[in-house]
Amino acid sequence: MELDLYFSNYTYVIIFVLFGVALPVVSLTFGRLLRPKNPYDDKLSTYESGIKPTGEAQIRFHVAYYIVAIEFIIFDIETVFLYPWAVSLGQLGWVGLNAMLIFILILALGLGYSWKKRVLEWN
Repeated sequence: MELDLYFSNYTYVIIFVLFGVALPVVSLTFGRLLRPKNPYDDKLSTYESGIKPTGEAQIRFHVAYYIVAIEFIIFDIETVFLYPWAVSLGQLGWVGLNAMLIFILILALGLGYSWKKRVLEWN
């Protein structure tokens, strides 16, 4: 008999999830058992590019850094959506074109708002 008669579609998903969970658990446990255990003060101290840490570890950044990072992620996600849309534009027709134009318009409005609030200027 064929293998498909014994397994349903959910069985494949369950097997995949079990392997996905078991692989990191087994790997990390195996690594913990094999690694050397020799903690001492120099090994447990903070290390930053070979320089001893000085001063406060918690410093405040200007909110513009975070906004630019969020905008970068948004436009990066936009490019991820643009490629499959461009490939399947012939099948989507005018509805797909209008949907993408609305999507790009919303992103352009967000960029215009950031530009108006002078977030993109580094003073």
